[in-house]
Amino acid sequence: MSRFSPILALLAGALPMAACTVGPNYHAATPATLGVPDGYSVAADARAQANLTRWWTSFDDPLLVSIVERARANNLDIAQAVARLRQARESLVQSRAQLLPTVGSSAGYTRSQSIIGGTTTLPGGATIVTGRGSGDTLSLGLDVQYQVGLFGEVRRTVEASRAQFAASGYDYASVLLSTQAETARNYMLARLYQAQLANAQNSLALQDDNLEIAGFRVQAGLVSSLDAEQARSQRASTAATIPTLEQNYNAAVSRLGVLTGQAPGALKAEMAAVKPIPAGPDGIAVGVPIDTLRQRPDVRSAERTLAAATAQIGVAKAQLYPALAISGSLSTDAAKIGNLFETIAGQVFSGLTQTIFNGGRLRSAVRGQEAAADGAFSAYKSTVLTGLEDVENALVALDSAKRRAEQFTIALDAANNTALLSRSQYRAGLTDFTTLNTAESSLLTARNGLAQAQADRANALVQLYLALGGGWDSAADPTALVTQER
Repeated sequence: MSRFSPILALLAGALPMAACTVGPNYHAATPATLGVPDGYSVAADARAQANLTRWWTSFDDPLLVSIVERARANNLDIAQAVARLRQARESLVQSRAQLLPTVGSSAGYTRSQSIIGGTTTLPGGATIVTGRGSGDTLSLGLDVQYQVGLFGEVRRTVEASRAQFAASGYDYASVLLSTQAETARNYMLARLYQAQLANAQNSLALQDDNLEIAGFRVQAGLVSSLDAEQARSQRASTAATIPTLEQNYNAAVSRLGVLTGQAPGALKAEMAAVKPIPAGPDGIAVGVPIDTLRQRPDVRSAERTLAAATAQIGVAKAQLYPALAISGSLSTDAAKIGNLFETIAGQVFSGLTQTIFNGGRLRSAVRGQEAAADGAFSAYKSTVLTGLEDVENALVALDSAKRRAEQFTIALDAANNTALLSRSQYRAGLTDFTTLNTAESSLLTARNGLAQAQADRANALVQLYLALGGGWDSAADPTALVTQER
């Protein structure tokens, strides 16, 4: 081991030389700097947020829970996000490796042999023939190279890679959350189209009955053929809505299949049974804006991206200063293995390089990284404000859907009573077909309006859960998903 001591001593001595780190140190921005208010500008339940990790269970729909869980496990967008996270992890590993020396070894074997013999003339004129000769040579070598990084360029690179790795983890969480929300939204849409199809088919049955009654009254001479034509027109208009609803339903269910990593038709059998639109809870405690920022992975990803951009300033600044590289080697050769370590030759080389003139390129690179950090801060702040906007819009949408559902419930009750009275009076000849037609059109509109409001309320809940950053454990480190693989 003593033969290696000169190289190891030089490397050990170089480490303290790398203690200087240039460039700004990253400090997290305060809520005031990011423009975060103390409360929301719309009505919101400011109590502490409940556990939103598995928010889809709050809709009390086992099939919805099953489909969302399958999307979490098998969605291909999530799989791509995991692959990107793995790439970021390996970039961090590669950056960390620059902190250590690079060690290489070599081994060689040479055999030499003369192919043709020669003659040698001795004193007195006699000659002798020389025979063929051969020889073996074995060699071993060890090379060490180390880039010291006097001004912290390597450490800043590791710092940036670590922040980018964390950002990739939060990006994965963002994809996970959006996939869960998209799955739930398409489930709500599928149930809405089922409800609207049922409404259209029920109305179609009534309109078939009305058309028959109108035909009887025309034949009896009680009314003109106008009633029958109106009935026929109304029935055809209702029937024309059914193909569009079937198309929309098929698109929603097909989307669910793809979101779960399957063929488009994979879930059609499971979704065939008509079920009501899930209602979900009456309200959600959303806390205060700062709670949302801690919970949302996109905000945390933007913050880590800013940290990485800040570290890159130090990497660029370090290029303005001298760079130190150290290398060393040990070598030995012998004709026999037993003699290999009798003689060992070693050398150590250190080189200091400094750029004297480059046309301002290096300083321009520093300014460019500073501009990139400014842009990352603006993106961070924009993500924060957009997140708060998402919450407020979802809160308003939820309140709007609730109020519309209340009014459509009243409208449906009134429209149902009006349609019953109008149908009874038309059968008795006490009213005309136009009145009956108007009443039943209003009934269909009220039914569809209530179904739409219920679906809008469910989707507003989904949007609010997503806006609050629900769907993952914000206290956990998402990068653990891939670090556990090592």
